[in-house]
Amino acid sequence: MSKNEPPLVEACEPTRLAGTVLSTADAAALAAGFKAVADPTRLRLLSLIAAHAGGEACVCDLTSDFDLSGPTISHHLKVLREAGLVTAERRGTWIYYRVVRDTLATLSQALSPAAHELEVTA
Repeated sequence: MSKNEPPLVEACEPTRLAGTVLSTADAAALAAGFKAVADPTRLRLLSLIAAHAGGEACVCDLTSDFDLSGPTISHHLKVLREAGLVTAERRGTWIYYRVVRDTLATLSQALSPAAHELEVTA
């Protein structure tokens, strides 16, 4: 080999996948859910709703636990609703929120392969 020739590089051999790969649409949906719970206020709101009897809480039960204005709490609840993490139902003048457990399970399952790999390599 002369000085001007580039070094030989071995070709990369593709490895076979051992699991399912997310589609672009599924990855986008999961990212929206993770983005929604990445905020401490929204994560706490989700926790408070889930902790209420029957997994349902009135907005009036949620606002007193935060040092935030009503509109700010409403904004955070809207983000959780749009991400599919909670549902809302108006009853008279109050809105009741309920955790969507299937969405939380989907987010949790998306993390399971990564958590398993960490256990194996640690």
